Parts: sequence; C-alpha cells; structure tokens
Amino acid sequence: MKVGLFIPCYVDVVYPEVGVATWKLLKHLGLDVTYPEKQTCCGQPMANAGFEKQAIPLAKKFEEKFKDFDYVVAPSVSCTAFIKINYPRLLSGKTAKHTEHECETAKKCMDVVEFLHDVVKVDHRLGTFPHKVSLHNSCHGVRELGLSSPSEEHVTPFNKIKDLLQLVDGIDVVEPERPDECCGFGGMFSVEETAVSAQMGRDKVERHIQTGAEYITGPDCSCLMHMAGVAKKQGLSIQFKHVVEILAAGL
Repeated sequence: MKVGLFIPCYVDVVYPEVGVATWKLLKHLGLDVTYPEKQTCCGQPMANAGFEKQAIPLAKKFEEKFKDFDYVVAPSVSCTAFIKINYPRLLSGKTAKHTEHECETAKKCMDVVEFLHDVVKVDHRLGTFPHKVSLHNSCHGVRELGLSSPSEEHVTPFNKIKDLLQLVDGIDVVEPERPDECCGFGGMFSVEETAVSAQMGRDKVERHIQTGAEYITGPDCSCLMHMAGVAKKQGLSIQFKHVVEILAAGL
C-alpha cells in the first residue's frame, strides 16, 4: 500500500520531532511512505473560527496532493477528524459554489494510531520506554475517530492507544480519573473562553499527576501543548510526549 504522510501545521512548527517519529515508525514497519512536499494547512483553524470558505482552497489542495495514495496518515486526531468529517461537505458544492470535486481523501485519511491498530494491525514488540505514562484520550479521538470508548456510552471498554503502547517494552500505562474528560484546549475555545480553558487544563493535569506518572502522552499535540503550558506555569515537573514518540523510542 502507498501511504502519504500528512504533517499538520503545529506539528511542523512546534513539534517537528513528532513528524520525524511518525516517519521513522512507519518506515520501521516496512511501509511505502511518502511525504508530499508543499503540503499546507488542512483548513481547520479557519473553519473553526467561522470562515469555512477560506478553508475550501486548502481542502482542494489537500485533495490534489494526496489523491494518489491508498492511505493518508497524520499524527493528529483533530486535523484527521476535520478532514474526514468536514471535507465531503466543504467540497460537495453545498458550501463551495461551482465546486464539483468528489472528496476521496476523507475516505482514506486516518490518524496514525487508528492506521497502525486497524490497518497495519501491529502485533509485535516495538521500542523501549521504561517509564510510567498517563494516557490522555483527546476528545476528537474518542468521539469522532473512535480511538477509545466514550465513558457515557454503555459499550465494552476499549482503547486503541493503550493497545499499541502495551507493545513497548518497560512501559507502565495508567489512566487518570475521568479518562475521556476534555483538557480544555478545544482550539478557538481556548482563545474565546480563556479562564474556563485554563481551569479545565489545571484540573486535567492534576488528575494525570495523581496517577504518579512521569509522562503524559496522547495522540494530539494540541492537547499536549495546552497541558504542557499549564504544567510549566505551575512549575510542575511532569513531561509530555506524543504517543508516536513513545512507540518509536529505541527503534
């Protein structure tokens, strides 16, 4: 299968090590992966701020860049969810006048956790990370991509992130109280409701710390960035790593 690697804006600019780890992990698994050059933002910030029309040209460019791949993989649950859920509507002609694009990338775009768990079906030992890690289940991952079971639904509990982390030698994976509660980032929410967002972040970080973990990990850099900012302001020593950095550690 041909895999196109999509690296979202904030991963590229703020957490490039996450992009490198994703590439490293996919190549280690023997996959035919390509990073298309001149890729840009998926359009999520514009759309979330109420300017959907400004996201349409970016959706068209994304479609053109990744149309020839069997799968499009990204280390970001929020960007992946935006593409999967919103691109078909943005490119359908209902929002974009005179647009006749059929959205193919939405059908094959996957978060890296979902891809490794459901498509590659990784079942062998990966790297080594001898630390206690508290798992953060980002909202988009829980309720839009199905990476873990929502606590409000009466379903058999599952967690694809935890399944993959259990393949890493030496790791001790724990979860905080209220494991799928929002950290308070929410993109534009953190800008428009700063005080509420900050308090939610403080509450969430405290629950992670109560597990006794050395690290907080998750599938989305935006959540980790928000909580890391909270921890830094409070002088807390807990560290943060994207799940792919842990999966690729020691490879």
